[in-house]
Amino acid sequence: MGKISMTTLALFAIILSISAVESIIDQRPEAVEKWFNKLGQKKEKMTKLHFFLHEAAAPGSANQTAFLVAESNISSTSPTLYGQVSVIDDILREGPEPDSPIVGRAQGLSVSSDLREPTIIMSLNFVFTTGKYNGSTLSINARNPLLSKYRELPILGGSGYFRLARGLITTNTAVFNITSQVTIAEYRVIALHY
Repeated sequence: MGKISMTTLALFAIILSISAVESIIDQRPEAVEKWFNKLGQKKEKMTKLHFFLHEAAAPGSANQTAFLVAESNISSTSPTLYGQVSVIDDILREGPEPDSPIVGRAQGLSVSSDLREPTIIMSLNFVFTTGKYNGSTLSINARNPLLSKYRELPILGGSGYFRLARGLITTNTAVFNITSQVTIAEYRVIALHY
């Protein structure tokens, strides 16, 4: 038996790390079909989650998670930044503290969409990366009026643990620092799923 090369060892380590990140729910096509065939026997579950979205939007910062990718011809003069489009990969944490444990990412788009009040349309997937929800997602497409104390966002679907999810998210802004362009928003999720 020969020596294991460093390349083989590195490849093996990569494969192990990928499998550790994969969902704990079998997502192969035949497994999904089998799951749907048994759907009539399944009871709907309710899951409640509580986490904080951490967004850093300052251009060029080392920890930037939101990036402006387009704007309208009036965005720079609009009091609501109308027409700005950002792509985000925000961090989801257990708490509002910047060193709180990470539970996932919020990935998608936000668009400033109201000429009269600061409002964004959010098309996001909450991608969970730890525990029993690892690899599972919740999807939203919602209007988020930023000046309202509490905002209600509909859950449109999910994957993995949250297959066929529907429900509501209540969010509020916990921290908004205009100078550092850091936003921390609290999210309370009530999801129905199978």
